[in-house]
Amino acid sequence: MDYRNLGASGLRVPVLSFGAGTFGGSGPLFGAWGNTDAEEARRLVDICLEAGVNLFDTADVYSAGASEEVLGQAIRGRRDAVLISTKTALPMGEGPQDWGASRARLIRATEDALRRLGTDYIDLLQLHAFDASTPVEEVLSTLDRLVAVGKVRYVGASNFAGWELMKSLAAAERHGYPRYVAHQVYYSLAGRDYEWELMPLGADQGVGALVWSPLAWGRLTGKLRRGQPLPKSSRLHETAQYGPPVDDEKLFDIVEVLATVAAETGRTVPQIAINWLLSRPTVSSVIIGARNEEQLRQNLGAVGWSLSKAQIERLDAVSAVTAPYPYFPYRRQEGFARLNPPIV
Repeated sequence: MDYRNLGASGLRVPVLSFGAGTFGGSGPLFGAWGNTDAEEARRLVDICLEAGVNLFDTADVYSAGASEEVLGQAIRGRRDAVLISTKTALPMGEGPQDWGASRARLIRATEDALRRLGTDYIDLLQLHAFDASTPVEEVLSTLDRLVAVGKVRYVGASNFAGWELMKSLAAAERHGYPRYVAHQVYYSLAGRDYEWELMPLGADQGVGALVWSPLAWGRLTGKLRRGQPLPKSSRLHETAQYGPPVDDEKLFDIVEVLATVAAETGRTVPQIAINWLLSRPTVSSVIIGARNEEQLRQNLGAVGWSLSKAQIERLDAVSAVTAPYPYFPYRRQEGFARLNPPIV
């Protein structure tokens, strides 16, 4: 397993990390992902650690805290061997203090997460979404206090717009608060919007990407093919409405090239899709999930080898889409492009 610094921080993370969204799964979304109990979770954690994957990502909103609880049970007795990433800010109830990133909510949410995880510190605490109703100075000063007392080691964001992330980074710089070193983002061959603004921002500001849903919400498994019905076993029957939108014809074009490259390399379609992400700028770690040992071992096979330059170029070409304004002139017109050369 290779390791990379998380953004501009000194925290070294594995290029693959494990997403615990299937742990304790319940409800229409997380229940469809899986329902891994503590015993099964411990076996999956064993396999991850054997492979060098020591970063485990969860969130308080995953199955109303059950994911954190099961993860805590699975790592019991080996806390020093793992890195825990969790997220908060999304609603955990109907009350006015059950959502957001106010000082009161952040302190309580952190204490609740620590209790569920069975630990006294969180390696990486990320805001699951931007809270426009709370001043960024209040958010960051609270995170600063949580770091100072040792309950949190590093802080990050997730699903922020470019201006939201930059506003937060500027405020942190201005007041001497901890900077977000990670941005957990959706990024895949079927969804490359991260590249327009958030990738250049991350490169400029030293914010590493933690990629969620690298297989485009289960669409890049190789099971979805043009002219064929959705497999009965696919979780897309229940969860498609919750995930990122994907153009079907574009998706099928991408899958066909993925399948060709998979045949050339002797790898699987998911392994190709994940390996491509590891070649992209600013990506610190790709979060993989698994409902069982077989899926996990297959995803772990995405590392330890590299795609050829020609294969990467074919995947780049088939997955490319026209950038929205104001980004497309910088890719199409020489004068604009000269001012902003592409990130490599």
